[in-house]
Amino acid sequence: MRWRDYGQSSNVEDRRGLGGRGLAIGGGGIGVLILVLGAMLCGVDPRQLLENLPTETGQIQQQPGPASNSVNKPADENRQFVSAVMKMTEDIWGEILPAQASRRYQQPKLVLYSGQTPSACGYGEAAMGPFYCPGDQKLYLDFDFFQELSREFHADGDFARAYVIAHEVGHHVQNLLGTMDKVQSAGQSNRLSVALELQADCYAGVWAFHAQRKGLVEAGDAEEAIRAAAAVGDDTIQRRTQGVVMPDSFTHGSSQQRMQWFAKGMQSGDMRQCGAFR
Repeated sequence: MRWRDYGQSSNVEDRRGLGGRGLAIGGGGIGVLILVLGAMLCGVDPRQLLENLPTETGQIQQQPGPASNSVNKPADENRQFVSAVMKMTEDIWGEILPAQASRRYQQPKLVLYSGQTPSACGYGEAAMGPFYCPGDQKLYLDFDFFQELSREFHADGDFARAYVIAHEVGHHVQNLLGTMDKVQSAGQSNRLSVALELQADCYAGVWAFHAQRKGLVEAGDAEEAIRAAAAVGDDTIQRRTQGVVMPDSFTHGSSQQRMQWFAKGMQSGDMRQCGAFR
């Protein structure tokens, strides 16, 4: 993937090193529930995890820590990489959305954190994997997931990591188009949850198609992304963590489905091909 000479996004918020263990939330146990329900899943929508939990009256509080301004943090390659990928998504979706959906693209922010962090969707833990919060229109990422993607899922390469970000940006597109609100209004169901995730995979593929046309994709990159999509399929995760596959409990789709929908988007470059809800 050709990212080193690309521009850097101004929408990256670096919270690493803020002492996340100073965070507290009232009501006791929500962080643990999110951790259990969201563990090992890529692209969790925290609203789905929080929907049926009791209403909390406590406030998320962060203890004083170092300044969060990323200018004061040392540059590192991971941060430069995700900032370049975010810039690519901003440029490409800034063209795609008006052309294909007659909507102006509003750029989300990417929050980098270590361990745990507050969000408008609740208490974020690294074990949840990367997630998008529609409440604040921010993507959340702990770089430890990149290591897990390589070590546990055997999905290596820059484009595999770019796919993870592009999938979360796909959720942001769904939020801008009102798809998330429609799913929320329809009520909780695994079928709708799977459709939401597969459409985000397809949108990631649409982004990849246009990145390829701009000369940003190299030979082998598509295979890296497809391996990453397969690695975070519900059946693959269940087989590895539980030893048994339970399709009725899928929330993100099987490995085969995730590969197919990413490929559908990357082959067409057309959002209209991403009708996973049909």
